[in-house]
Order: sequence, then C-alpha cells, then structure tokens
Amino acid sequence: MTEARPVQPPHPPLHDGDVTLRPFHEDDAESVARACRDPEIRRWIPTIPEPYTIDDAVTFIERVERDWAEGHAAAFAIVESGDSRLLGAITIHGPRDRRAFVGYWVAPWARRRGVATRALRLVSRWAMREMGLVRLALYTLEGNVGSQVVAERCGFVREGVLRNYDDGGDCVMFSLVPADLAGE
Repeated sequence: MTEARPVQPPHPPLHDGDVTLRPFHEDDAESVARACRDPEIRRWIPTIPEPYTIDDAVTFIERVERDWAEGHAAAFAIVESGDSRLLGAITIHGPRDRRAFVGYWVAPWARRRGVATRALRLVSRWAMREMGLVRLALYTLEGNVGSQVVAERCGFVREGVLRNYDDGGDCVMFSLVPADLAGE
C-alpha cells in the first residue's frame, strides 16, 4: 500500500463563479456550529456530535487542518464566490492506493441552490486529476435521495447497497472512475 502524502490546497481556490472551495479558517467555527446543529445534517451524518457546540466546530477545523498537512484528507469550506459566506463542507478522504472517498454537507440556508452539485463536480475533477485517483467513492444513507441525485448529476455511477455499513444503516455506494470523465 502507498502512504498518504500531503496534497496542497489548490491556488487559486477551486471555483465556478458561484461557489468557491477553500480550506477552512478558524473564523468559520460559528457558521460550522450553526450548520451542524441542523436536524437534517444530523439525520444523514449520524456521527456528528449532538448537541454540536462551538468547541466541536473548532476541533473539526483543527482536525481538517492536520488532515491536509498529514495527507489524510482534503477538506474544503464551500463558500459563496465573492463574499466567503459558508455554504457547506466537502472532503476527499484519502487517498490510499489511488482510491478515495468524498463526503459533503450543505448548510440549511444554502440548500436547493445547486451548491452540493457544483462543489462535488469541482472537487471530484480536481481530486481525480491532482491525486491521480483510479476510483473516487461516495456513499449515502439509503434514504438520502438528495445526495444520491447530486452524485448522479456529477457522473458518479450507482453500484449497489451496502447493508449495515454506516452505524448499522444501509448505504448506497457510488463511484467515479477516469473512464467516466473521458468525454469531458
């Protein structure tokens, strides 16, 4: 197996004119805490602490900074282009042996605007190219239809259901491989 190696945040940050993906800053803690108190985020990401405090947000930001430095993950704040208002988070976990996972959440005030689709499209293409991935996987809890639609809109292929995968819940697995991007 290959060891994780640090990946540098892209410079300039990834953006599409509407959203920008940048590393988290300590001043994001209040917005992270407010977003992660949302029952929908807690419903689909059951590992999030409850109640979610400012201290939890600070710990999260410190962890993702370490993950960048140690090559374990590349976590991005999803922000509005131009004003840096936090809209969500998206993280590439890994890579390990040229394979990685991606996960994301969108704050309640940013939903139904295509934020997750824009962010996933940006980060998945960047990760495939910059990390030399042969596979980028994404899984959602089975009932999380919104995230499943986002995955499919970004070219991820549904592979099946993993029973009792995440905290005892069934998950739907998706993947993106280089051949899926051949036409882009």
